[in-house]
Amino acid sequence: MNQVSLSRVVISEEGDRLYTFENAAIVTQTSTALIERFAALGLISPINSMLRSRDIARIAQILRLRRDLGLNLVGAAMVLNMAEEIAQLRAQLQVYKSRQS
Repeated sequence: MNQVSLSRVVISEEGDRLYTFENAAIVTQTSTALIERFAALGLISPINSMLRSRDIARIAQILRLRRDLGLNLVGAAMVLNMAEEIAQLRAQLQVYKSRQS
């Protein structure tokens, strides 16, 4: 990981901006303890205790599913995983259909 001084921005090897658990907690209006629990359960994939913006978005989505549908953490993560898989399958189907034309 590279660090840019002054602003203390951390960038991953892939070029993603990384955020602390504390920053993620502020953005998602939750606690660092809950974010640590998400990481321990494998619901997000931190890089050396830092999160990508997509991890923060996933935290927000899980919290919304918990609030709106009453799902537990693992259930909410399963819904998101299935939604991602459906999106990938739809993209593959679209490619297949375009090749058939």
